This record gives sequence, C-alpha cells and structure tokens, in this order.
Amino acid sequence: MLEYEHNKALLYIYSGAGGADAQDWASMLLNMYRKYSADQGWGFVVLSQSFGEQEGTKNAVVEISGSNCYETLRRESGVHRLVRISPYSAKDLRHTSFALVEFMPEIIAKHFQINPNDLRVDTYRSSGPGGQNVNKLETAVRITHLPTGLAVAVQSERSQAQNKEKAMLVLTSRLAQKMEAEKAQELSQLKPQVAIEWGSQIRSYVLNPYQMVKDHRTGVKSSQPDKVLNGDLDKFIESESRTNP
Repeated sequence: MLEYEHNKALLYIYSGAGGADAQDWASMLLNMYRKYSADQGWGFVVLSQSFGEQEGTKNAVVEISGSNCYETLRRESGVHRLVRISPYSAKDLRHTSFALVEFMPEIIAKHFQINPNDLRVDTYRSSGPGGQNVNKLETAVRITHLPTGLAVAVQSERSQAQNKEKAMLVLTSRLAQKMEAEKAQELSQLKPQVAIEWGSQIRSYVLNPYQMVKDHRTGVKSSQPDKVLNGDLDKFIESESRTNP
C-alpha cells in the first residue's frame, strides 16, 4: 500500500437491507467521516449520492484529499453495525442496521489505461433528496465499464466535462485497485463480495439498551457513541493501525 499512501482517498458507503433505518445509518456514517475529515483539515467532496426512503442514503461516493488521508482511513473498510431504537418505528422497537464502508486510493489514469470502446457514457440531471432535480442541465455523468458492468456516477461539479473527468478517476481507481489485489480473477469478479449482514461487521455502534462502540478486530471500546459519530475516531484508527500495519 506504500505506493498509494499519499493518494487521495475514495470513500464508498452502501446501505444494507432494512429500508429507511439502514439508509439513515449510511447517512450517519457519511456524516461521521465528514466530521473526522474536517478535524484533520482534509477536503471532503461528495461526488455522487443516491437517496432512498426518508431522504436516507442508499449509496454514496466521496473524494477525500489531504495529507496521508488514504493511509489513515484504509483500515476503516468493512461492515459497520448500528443498534438503536428505530426512529421509524411507531412502537419504539430496537432495530439493527448495517452499512458497508470501502476506502480505495485514487489511481492516476496514466498508470492504468481503460479501452474507450469498453465505456458507455450517459448524462442526466443532478438530483437531491426526494428525487427532485437540482439542475436544469444534464451535467451529471454516469460511466459504465461494459466488460464488468461497473458503473460510476458523479454530479458534484458544475459542468458535464468536470463530472466526466471525476467519474473517470473514480472508475479507474476501482478497476485498478481490484485488479492489483486480485490479479488471478476475471474482470467479471470486480464487484464487492462482502455480505452486509451479521457476522461480517468490523465495528458495532450500540445506542440502546446501553451506550457502546466496539471494534471487533482490536477490542477497542468507547462508551460515548455520540462523540464517535461526531468524528472522534482517533483511538479506533490508531489501534487498528498498530494491530494491522
């Protein structure tokens, strides 16, 4: 990973099954990493965000820029579990939600070439919560890598050309990183393989019936989940860095 330690980081968040609760949890994680990045003085730009029920997040792609951001955050990849009283339950039932977090380095395109004939480029209007269009022009861009079916959408910039450039960087990074890690696999196997469910989580955040955040890899705990969800991740990140250099 040393060759990527100074690269920008690309954060991917996917909500698990569970509708509004899982999508709200994905939004909470997005906000947690936003606040952590702000505390580090890093840039944090949401390149693409798909909204679901109650304006929660189905999935999101974020570009994080700053000193050693990828090297710092890469061990945060994995399934994160939340236990709380559901704000969407009329009976105040306790609910468990899951979301998948992935951090990848931005790969510079000159080091990895994609055949232009393998790409399909679609344009559309940017959208916000509730599905409403936030731009009258088709500035948002989706690029699909046809051999794998991998698609990347970006709507963060004002112009179509800027969004296309960002989308190509994200697509290149995903393909190159997966191919390097799994050289023996076919391109058709590049999709994430982690199940967003019980047994696969790296960290649990319990808000009810007690207050606790626990990292299942290192055993590090915090009895202040509100602080953790507001970006206080230092002891978790530092402990995992020592355990898994």
